[in-house]
Amino acid sequence: MDKTLEQYDAVISECIALFSKKAQDYGTAWRILRVPSLTDQIFIKAQRIRTLQQVGESKVGEGVRPELVGIINYAAMALVQLQMGVAEAPDIDATSASDSVLAQMRHARDLMTRKNHDYGEAWRSMRVSSLVDLILMKLLRIKSIEDNQGNTLVSEGIDANFLDIVNYAVFAMIQLDEKEPMA
Repeated sequence: MDKTLEQYDAVISECIALFSKKAQDYGTAWRILRVPSLTDQIFIKAQRIRTLQQVGESKVGEGVRPELVGIINYAAMALVQLQMGVAEAPDIDATSASDSVLAQMRHARDLMTRKNHDYGEAWRSMRVSSLVDLILMKLLRIKSIEDNQGNTLVSEGIDANFLDIVNYAVFAMIQLDEKEPMA
């Protein structure tokens, strides 16, 4: 489990570093996005990964890994929006935004630690393509819950699904790193 935590933390460090740089460049304009808009953005990224996996070629020069980073960051942003609510205009600075996003990533890490204990690191036997399919399934669940105005009868809420998406995307990045270690 120590190896997993170390790998998980390295992925999160990479994601939050990119998020922080973009927050410096663009500010926090994303605070105006409604959660369904973030859901759709994540869906586009996951669908692109699936297409790349199926066709085996990228025409725009970016591969799977940058899309997974985007999925993690957008899912953490969605969790922030669920917690803080949608703003009418950017209402926090870049540092506060980074802190809020990192807090959500840490929340996902805590959940992963508990689930990983119970599942015995079963994700390590999964394919990256299966993890992407699970992300897409979670997104379709989120869309259904959003279409039902957040109401569920027995299912987990939107936040639990976004937390799982963060974790599945981190697992996929770890697996990619193990297959092709970064130079």
